[in-house]
Amino acid sequence: MFMHNKKLMYTVRVGETNPALANLMLEQFGGPQGELAAAMRYFTQHLAEDDPGRKDMLIDIATEELSHLEVIGSIVAMLNKGVKAELSEGALEEAELYVALGQGNDSHTTALLYGGGPALTHSGTVPWTAAYIDSIGDPTCDLRSNIAAESRAKIIYERLINVTDDPGVKEALTFLMTREIAHQKSFEKALYAIEPNFPPGKLPGDPRYASKYYNLSQGDARTNGDAEGPWNTGDQWERVDDPQAQVAVDGGDGRASVKLDAADNKTLRAMARRTKSMTDHDVVTGADLGAGPGAGKTAKNS
Repeated sequence: MFMHNKKLMYTVRVGETNPALANLMLEQFGGPQGELAAAMRYFTQHLAEDDPGRKDMLIDIATEELSHLEVIGSIVAMLNKGVKAELSEGALEEAELYVALGQGNDSHTTALLYGGGPALTHSGTVPWTAAYIDSIGDPTCDLRSNIAAESRAKIIYERLINVTDDPGVKEALTFLMTREIAHQKSFEKALYAIEPNFPPGKLPGDPRYASKYYNLSQGDARTNGDAEGPWNTGDQWERVDDPQAQVAVDGGDGRASVKLDAADNKTLRAMARRTKSMTDHDVVTGADLGAGPGAGKTAKNS
């Protein structure tokens, strides 16, 4: 059960209206890294979580993300206040209204479709989708995904802070950005409270391949070729540079095969005979007949 406190978690003080900026702010309202996506991600994870500690943490953070959604939505609404009234009441002459609507960043779309209210879209006006939620039901996988999601959200907030000079907006965005840091720390602690937490799941990896590094893009390190680091060298890695050792690593012949019963095998051979390529059959084609300058060699002019 939820109860709404009418006071925002952080006070929104917008210095002046700015529909173009409002549309950029929508990225954190209905975008893939936004507050609604975060709230739904953690809320649904909470419902399926069996561990009491993680369950409590997830619903706490999910609820906070909804409060953040209200803060960012309020910023959008305040930034759009002027154009909303002007459009609704027809307070401006036609030319002036066009100018007010077309301030950039698809602000005219937001004003016309949503009356200047915060829309569940990202800044490019693409509607919010549940496809943004990437939970998979394993706590170690989901916690790592949550850490990454909070990291991405922080970066978006940094970029939004950099595109506005409005002190009140900057303060609110800085608060929201900082809470992403706090959530990252909570998720990290929850992840490392699970031992072991890597690799995810229950089944162990095949030890023959778990510590191999296949160097599959070889070249000169000075020209973006081979580079070495702890991700591919050191005691924990068996590095494979030989191209011949990078194929059929299981010791087989490297070909795909399937066992067929007699009837399927007979049908397959019949299809192969019917569709067999005649490698010595080079006839004049439509491309040859219609070839013009720039077509290269064809049967007509070779």
